[in-house]
Parts: sequence; C-alpha cells; structure tokens
Amino acid sequence: MTGGAEASLHAFVEGRRTALFRSAYLLCGNPDEAEDLVQTTLVKVVLGARRHSRLDNLDAYARRTLVNTFIAGRRRFWRREQAYGELPDVPERSVDRDTGVMVRAALARLAPRQRAVLVLRYWEDLSVSDTAELLGMRESTVKSHTARGLAALRAAVREEHV
Repeated sequence: MTGGAEASLHAFVEGRRTALFRSAYLLCGNPDEAEDLVQTTLVKVVLGARRHSRLDNLDAYARRTLVNTFIAGRRRFWRREQAYGELPDVPERSVDRDTGVMVRAALARLAPRQRAVLVLRYWEDLSVSDTAELLGMRESTVKSHTARGLAALRAAVREEHV
C-alpha cells in the first residue's frame, strides 16, 4: 500500500470509529462488547483494505463487516455461557422509565439478524435495498425482519410501561 493510501485508511478508521461504536452498542447492548466488536471490525477492515488494493466503498465494507462479525459472534456456543465462581445475587428488577434504556433493552432481546436490520434501517438510515445488499438477503426478508422486530420492540416497551 502506498503512503497516501495508508494515510487515507488511517483517517477513515479515526473518523468512523465513533459511528461504528454507536452502531455496535445498539447491536450488543454492552459498551465493553461493543468496543471489542469495533476493534475486531476495524482490524478486519484494515486487513481487507490492504489485501484488496481498491475497495469501492470502505464505509459500506466496514458496516457489513461490523454486522457480520456481530452475527457470527452470536452463533458461537461459548458466547452463550457465562461461568461464575459463585452465583451472582439477582437484584430486584427495577423499572427504568428512560426511553433509551428501554429501547436498548428491547433491542437486546431480539434475534441478531432482526437487531442488525433495525439498527441498519433506523440508526444507520439505510434503505431496504441497501440493507438487503449489506446483509446478503432479499428485500422481502429485510421487510419481514423489520416488521417483526418493530412489533417486538413495541410490545417490549408496552410491557415496560405496565
């Protein structure tokens, strides 16, 4: 890679890190996990940009890498288990009326692909066709994931208010 291309790649990483973190946080619901996801994504993006001398749209490549890395991480069996030396005390469930907290909690309960579709459609403000292309699915699948995901979010928010 030339020096100009390296500088351009460095500027991209610095400029998009915060936006990628916001999307990752909405996907994961955990700031530490989101930071790990962004770090893994950026490593993959840099390696991919160096391997492929010309990527047409580095931003789209980074978004797709972020979502694919998130979904792949959810498939891994070891991610579903948490080992504890002692069982943690489970605090009484307090109801937080803050809308952002409720929405993030509701997002966390969705399936990874539904969550990815909603984050891309409503946070990243991508069209149905762009989201379908990014996730490698048909537009009708994006629409059904959107409808089901929004219905689940509405139900979860209503449940919180009861």
